[in-house]
Amino acid sequence: MPLTPLPLHDPGSPDLTTPLGFLRWLSRSQRRGQVLATCWGVLEMGCQAALPLALGLGIQGAVDGDTDAILRAAALAVLLAAVQATGTVLLHRQAVWNWITCAAHVRQLVARQASRLGAGLSSRIATGEIVAVSSGDVEKIGWYVELTARVRAAVIVWLGVSLVVLVRQPLLGSAVLLGVPVLAASVWPLLGPFERRYAEQRALGGKATELAADTVAGLRVLRGIGGEKLFLDRYRAASQKVRGAAVRAARIWSLMQAQQVLLPGLFVVGVTWYGAHLAATGQLAIGELVAVYGATAFLAAPLRILGEAAHAWSVARVSAGRATRVLALRRTADTAAADAALTRPERSDLHDPLTGLTARAGRLTAVVCGDPDFAGTLAARLGGHVPRADGEQPTPSVRLGGTPLDRVPLADARTAVLVHDKEPVLLSGTLAELLDVPGAGRVDLADALAAARAEDVLDALVDGSPECDGDPMRARITERGRSLSGGQRQRLALARALVADPPVLVMDEPTSAVDAHTESRIAAGLRKLRGGRTTVVLATSPLLLDQADTVVLIQDGRVVADGTHRDLMADEPRYRAVVTREDDPTPTPGAPATGRTPEEAVCASQEG
Repeated sequence: MPLTPLPLHDPGSPDLTTPLGFLRWLSRSQRRGQVLATCWGVLEMGCQAALPLALGLGIQGAVDGDTDAILRAAALAVLLAAVQATGTVLLHRQAVWNWITCAAHVRQLVARQASRLGAGLSSRIATGEIVAVSSGDVEKIGWYVELTARVRAAVIVWLGVSLVVLVRQPLLGSAVLLGVPVLAASVWPLLGPFERRYAEQRALGGKATELAADTVAGLRVLRGIGGEKLFLDRYRAASQKVRGAAVRAARIWSLMQAQQVLLPGLFVVGVTWYGAHLAATGQLAIGELVAVYGATAFLAAPLRILGEAAHAWSVARVSAGRATRVLALRRTADTAAADAALTRPERSDLHDPLTGLTARAGRLTAVVCGDPDFAGTLAARLGGHVPRADGEQPTPSVRLGGTPLDRVPLADARTAVLVHDKEPVLLSGTLAELLDVPGAGRVDLADALAAARAEDVLDALVDGSPECDGDPMRARITERGRSLSGGQRQRLALARALVADPPVLVMDEPTSAVDAHTESRIAAGLRKLRGGRTTVVLATSPLLLDQADTVVLIQDGRVVADGTHRDLMADEPRYRAVVTREDDPTPTPGAPATGRTPEEAVCASQEG
């Protein structure tokens, strides 16, 4: 079997209409693997079912004293055993391949969806839900898709055994032909209760995972305020709910397992008793009795596979429903097709019709939001790929040069507009790998690091990575940059954004974790390096605002004032209240409405 490199270049467009449609699409996407697994399953189970025939021929030869018949039966048994062993190995190999391929398909689809929606994904689906879909649900879906081939093989072999017995003994053949589907159908009344209990367990498990993820992400804050015990108690309570739901689901599953053992056992006993009666009355030879008994006992294997398939179907349908919920999310306007194209984005204005914000091409625009939480939402909107909440009416898309960004292919939109998050993520690896991002080539790596004032960060990386031999580009960065301080992580992320050199760069509080002196130098470097490029900075720092060509104030989701930082500080009390954190935006009667220098504003905000 040739190895297939994963992930695939294009996993395709899945059927997301229903969970069953999604499972069918996954099966169709690996037709060759499904056909091969079915063939190897038929070979393995067919030989297993035929072994009692060889044994029966040998016993009948011994009864008749026919040495040649005994030898022929022994040779047939050895051949069947060898072929069965080969089929078992090939079936297992193909089944594992099908399982891994299916799981890789689903994981790749989920990862692609997360990449498409970006930070907006967390506003629609909890982080714990994404983790659960990418881990436990993927395994359940892969299990079911892999099992479908074995179910087909079991049905084919059952029909073949039934046909053989039906020819030899019509009554026994009819019992075998009709008894297996009846026994298989007996488990279906338990599937409904099991599926409901498993769905409850799955939902509670997702909430517990979400709580754990939130706790780990905020562990440093929890330790600072002494809240570890509170969240530990909450997680214990959530875990106990998951345990209780799992026990309730296991009770139903244990009944299903007991049923799969008891009913086929009774069926085999009944068929064997009737066969023994026929043998006692001379209607059936001893060898044929052994063959019939062996074939009937073999039918317990297809029944186990059918029971396993019923269980897999129950859990896979729940998991597929959650996976399709994640994969069905679309971009802001849910447009039918991305058919627009951007022309000269570096010379186009960025306009948000919802807030009235316009960032002029080639200029540094600073945005001050009266609501700090709105800044992150606005930054995501300016990127043009924020999913709206369920039931929410579509909002007008952000336009770049008059072209709606949500009608532009995602890759083109992200190439034109880069959104630098307030808390950017640093992946583990070397510094060279971190800064190896697609860019215009206009900004040199050394210039980007200098503008971000990351000199001390490079020294810290060298000190923490003796294996780099003094080369900071070879220094290792731990997962999420946890070995660095918040300010160091922020400056490395800023350097990465500057190296990319997009036509439009949107930054949300890029210097919130650095001191005032460093922030002042970063502001000057940012203005110099981004000269001629469209840059939007969402911030309230006077040091950044003073470097902007235009400052825009947004209150209650709308632009209410614009101008330079110094003019707004002098003439706009609402602006002054946000920047200096004054309690009362109304100036004192008789007091001069003069603006402060950036340094004075910083001091005032720190004292406040």
